Amino acid sequence: MAHPSSGNGLLVVVLGLPVLAGVAGTILPAFGYLPALGGLRPTVAHLTELAGQPHILRSVLIALAAGLVTTFAALAIVGTFIAGFAGTPVFARIHHLVSPLLAVPHAAAAFALAFLIAPSGLFLRLISPELTGFTRPPDWLLPNDPLALSMIAGLITKEVPFLFLVTLAALPQLPLRRARQLAAALGYGRVSGFMISLWPTLYRQIRLPVFAVLAYSVSVVDVAMILGPQLPATLPVRIAHWAADHDLRVRFLASAGALLQLFVVVAAMGIWLALERLGKLARIFMTFTGTRLRKDMVVRAMSGMAMAGCAAIIFSGLAALFIWSVAGLWPFPNALPGAITGKIWLRALPQISEPLLTTVALAFSASALALIIAIFLLHRNGAGQAGNGASYKLLYLPLLVPEISFVFGLQILAIAVGFTPAFPSVLAVHFLFVLPYVLLSLSAPWRELDPRYERIAAGLGKSSLRILVTVRLPLLFRACLTALAVGFSVSVSLYLPTLLIGAGRLTTITTEAVALSAGGDRRVIGVYALVQAALPFLAFLVASLGPQLLFRNRRAMRM
Repeated sequence: MAHPSSGNGLLVVVLGLPVLAGVAGTILPAFGYLPALGGLRPTVAHLTELAGQPHILRSVLIALAAGLVTTFAALAIVGTFIAGFAGTPVFARIHHLVSPLLAVPHAAAAFALAFLIAPSGLFLRLISPELTGFTRPPDWLLPNDPLALSMIAGLITKEVPFLFLVTLAALPQLPLRRARQLAAALGYGRVSGFMISLWPTLYRQIRLPVFAVLAYSVSVVDVAMILGPQLPATLPVRIAHWAADHDLRVRFLASAGALLQLFVVVAAMGIWLALERLGKLARIFMTFTGTRLRKDMVVRAMSGMAMAGCAAIIFSGLAALFIWSVAGLWPFPNALPGAITGKIWLRALPQISEPLLTTVALAFSASALALIIAIFLLHRNGAGQAGNGASYKLLYLPLLVPEISFVFGLQILAIAVGFTPAFPSVLAVHFLFVLPYVLLSLSAPWRELDPRYERIAAGLGKSSLRILVTVRLPLLFRACLTALAVGFSVSVSLYLPTLLIGAGRLTTITTEAVALSAGGDRRVIGVYALVQAALPFLAFLVASLGPQLLFRNRRAMRM
């Protein structure tokens, strides 16, 4: 018999307590209390110091605006595309094109975009000097433009695939065909009919992932370092710089900044709630005025091009990374390098080996541990309610609280109790972020498995544990490998938790790649970014080929 309460209690301990402890570790030093650094009395001096930092308001507003614009644009693209193309052949083709983008880490996608849009990037090289007249790179501040437009573009290209796949998981629960037929009979266009009849139900199911996208976009660090403005940088980037300062007293200022970042995310969520109300009013207005928008071909075409454009940008950017990694002399405006060489790879491989091993070890350990815990939780909660309980909303807690706010607090607590930055502590933080994705990835296949297999085994007198090991897990082998690959890719992409908890002593491919962004050697950056992007693809390749090889003599098990 399943005991949901035990699994829910474990979720509270594993996810809730570290996040709350991290937030507490941010709040107390922000008000001056940190005995390990001599802070023994509460004070608001550090908050006052934060308020006096140059251009702090601009840093806050840029981060806030970038997060809101990114979330709104990504949701609008996905929602309009789903409304206009769900169930069509175009939908299936775009689905296969966009799905692989989920495996590309944020930093690799940011580098890919940077290599395309830079003044000497691939886009301008392909059209210069014939169309532009440029014989030398123009003096454009791209990326790192002061309005954060390139950062917003990079975030949109990564969040669209995430929201699209989340929406795909919720789509089968909607009466899509009947609603579309009814809307068409009433004279509604595809998009307007979907928005009026099905969008409210669909949005309720993806609302928490949308808020997770908002929280991440407002508080992102690695993408902001690569594509975002520099003078001033966004608030999360400035906090990361303060946290890395050699003067430990600056940690108080960083804590005050992390507390401010928490309030910025809360403010962003409040603004989003207001936008939800406005959207509801607009939908009611459309309903009562009978606005049908029958001619929506342009809107649908734009959404399709936007979806395909996200894939095209990242794939062409990865191609640019590869070209730069093997390029010899490549003066502007030549479209291709004059020579191809493997010297950069040969020079970088000895330096990249240690971060690569650390990355793989962290990612595999965190995802394997998360898979074991996820299987235990789903087994204890029973197949019928796997992932449906109210406590499973805790899964989104590490995603809704900004990383910089609670991970920095965990770092402060680690310093206070005398923990030495090492592999186990970084692994624990990676596990905190990996578990939600692994559990969410596995819960749907777990719930949808035909229960008759287990009933037959139970009728033959098999114990619950034996049924799990010999019946359910073999049938869900592909789903388990996919969840493992999802967790692996999440761990590979983690920058800030590795940087803060590892305190620079534990380097991964991601931390090294982001650090190189401040340099300018595109060839070396191309090597690191390609290796970072290749790791998740290899994980998903193993997840795809594993069942094919293991069950090569059992056709139904290979599907």
